Amino acid sequence: MKLNTDALMATPCDDEEDNMAMLCCHGKNGEMFMLSRYPDEEEVELTWDYEPSTLDGLKVTLSATTLLVELAAGDADALGGKDHLEITHATAASDLAEVEETLQIILAGTGTFIRI
Repeated sequence: MKLNTDALMATPCDDEEDNMAMLCCHGKNGEMFMLSRYPDEEEVELTWDYEPSTLDGLKVTLSATTLLVELAAGDADALGGKDHLEITHATAASDLAEVEETLQIILAGTGTFIRI
């Protein structure tokens, strides 16, 4: 599955949301994608088109123009039956460090993060 967005929005520690780490974006066709995790939680929450799902593990690969989210086969229902989502983004290079930090926090101990 593919999604095109202008930018990835990331918050490594949102004080107003009990220190939740959150990454989200909106697609050109109104789709909404979000990964989030509270510091005291073991699971990651993935929200696709406003439908939340909790995941035990996932793999996320970040590049300058792409974010690839890969789910375990048993979690494919979180993306409407698909096991991956490729997000093409135009996030400013100066904002990618915060995106990377946020993903590392979200995936710590629960998934795999790769930066290419």
